[in-house]
Amino acid sequence: MPLPDKGTPWPPINPAIWSDLEDWSAWYSANPDRLAYRYLNRHRDGGRFGQPQNRPSQYRGGVVGTIARWFWGEPTPLGEKRASLHMPLARDIARTSSDLLFSEPPTLKAEAKDTQQRLEEVMDLGLKKTLIAGGEVSAALGSVYLRLVWDDQISDRPWISAVHADGAAPEFAYDRLRAVTFWTVLAVDGQKVVRHLERHEEGWILHGVYEGTEDNLGKPIDLGAFAATRNLVPARQLDIGKRLTVSHVPNTVIAPDWRDIPGGACLGTSDYQGAETFLSSIDETYTSWMRDIRLAKSRILVPSGYLTSNGPGLGAAWEDREVMVEMNIPPTSDHQITLNQFAIRHEEHRATIEELVGKVIRNAGYSGNTFGDDSAGSAVTATEIKARTARSMSTRARKAELFEVGIADIVEAQLALEASGLFPGVRGVEVERPEVRFQDSVQDDIKTLAETAELLRRAEAASTETLVALVHPDWDEQDQKAEADRILAQSGRATEDPTAFGADRPDFGDQSGDGAGGQ
Repeated sequence: MPLPDKGTPWPPINPAIWSDLEDWSAWYSANPDRLAYRYLNRHRDGGRFGQPQNRPSQYRGGVVGTIARWFWGEPTPLGEKRASLHMPLARDIARTSSDLLFSEPPTLKAEAKDTQQRLEEVMDLGLKKTLIAGGEVSAALGSVYLRLVWDDQISDRPWISAVHADGAAPEFAYDRLRAVTFWTVLAVDGQKVVRHLERHEEGWILHGVYEGTEDNLGKPIDLGAFAATRNLVPARQLDIGKRLTVSHVPNTVIAPDWRDIPGGACLGTSDYQGAETFLSSIDETYTSWMRDIRLAKSRILVPSGYLTSNGPGLGAAWEDREVMVEMNIPPTSDHQITLNQFAIRHEEHRATIEELVGKVIRNAGYSGNTFGDDSAGSAVTATEIKARTARSMSTRARKAELFEVGIADIVEAQLALEASGLFPGVRGVEVERPEVRFQDSVQDDIKTLAETAELLRRAEAASTETLVALVHPDWDEQDQKAEADRILAQSGRATEDPTAFGADRPDFGDQSGDGAGGQ
């Protein structure tokens, strides 16, 4: 299928989906200016919710105007500074999601020795950091795309890069990705917008540059007009079978709010979905708290007659100008020097923020302890940590399963691409689907494990294989057995201690075969 036609509306995404992506992108940015701009200009249409309506209450002051708008959509009154504060909880959630998944990078396993070596090179030469970034973006925007790219001037081999969900227009066949079109803005000049389009289909990659407007793709122009696209081939067929050079990793199995939109259910949804109002309320509460602090500054109301004149035209003085407020009151009036100090409702604000933060974290599928500071507490085991963060561990396991499929898809495509002969520097790589193994994100201290293994060894309560499995729970069974064999060989024992296999039983020494014992 070719690239889009001239004059195609852009982006080719349902307006409701695009609106949500812009909302989540603004929260993920943690930029107050971007949030204010987004909600001041926010609209959502496309037939699901009707055309946006401008109501007088949106521009009215007081309680009615505040209720009618989002907190970040409230215009700043003329002549005043914006005092709104932003708590970057949304960015913290995305970062924590990625840390839970990729603080310990996954391992890739293959049968062929050369292929296994190549997989280790792929992880060490950039895939680790790509996955860390991809996990963060997926949590924020609902999904991420892992794409194969190559450039002869940079490397003689391809590598995997991450593409954000708000720069991709996917096409699904049932729940499988069939094709996807990525776009990048190359230049903006007034109303003119130049975009680079990159389309991935089974065995094909297409490139094109278009000159249009903000909401229209416009007309195709020459690839050579820009340095970023000058060396690209307009259409390249690849000998990789029915594989895509891109994989889609959704953040969730289904997008609840987009189920009625064609293709929307397969996209995945953000960790922020459904919690945007709570995120807005957190910022509003913090702003109110800081407003209390500003208003609560100590003030001394002093009649102007009590001030010391500095001479004609030089004003008057008071001992402490920082807290003095001059009042035009005659000295003979009943109003004397007055101390004023408003209360700061810190406990009320703190409790409100903690409640709202807890709801946002729970909505994202995490435990509160995951975002807490337990450094002051006593030492705890990995089992206790997992018990306290059970909800986070469940969310991590669910996301890991989705990433396992996406990583295996794109790495298999990379092996097929390298084996196709397009990259002469790659030799001996066999095409196979790798096994993706995620590490345990919470592990006991190695010293504690070693001490436990030593006690079990002394008590003759565990075999060498069991002790190896205890100290290295992240290894597979084959690796654990191989390590146990090496330990036994180095210790000079061909087999385990006979007492571990029943040497203390009465019939252990029977060599006659009649069961009468070894006498």
